[in-house]
Amino acid sequence: MSRKYEGLIILNTKLLEGSVDDLVTSLGKEIEAEGAKLDEVQQLGRRKFAYASNHLESGHYVNYFFKAEPDAITRIQAKLKLNGHVHVQHYQRVA
Repeated sequence: MSRKYEGLIILNTKLLEGSVDDLVTSLGKEIEAEGAKLDEVQQLGRRKFAYASNHLESGHYVNYFFKAEPDAITRIQAKLKLNGHVHVQHYQRVA
């Protein structure tokens, strides 16, 4: 049974060679590769952290809204954990 989820991903764009838009698109494709269907992508822009996190002062925030099976979330987290540009990822179910 497919459910709606919101995924907040904070990107580390410090050593990014291409554009941020290309990175956001490629992450969306990785999410879809795990069986999710993207509904909407919101780029919230660069925001400064309250305190330094892993030597970073700020990150680019992106919200992904998608439908997926509950077990797909663990696969998405495991896959994006390997990506060096993903600093933090958090998923919650949307009612």
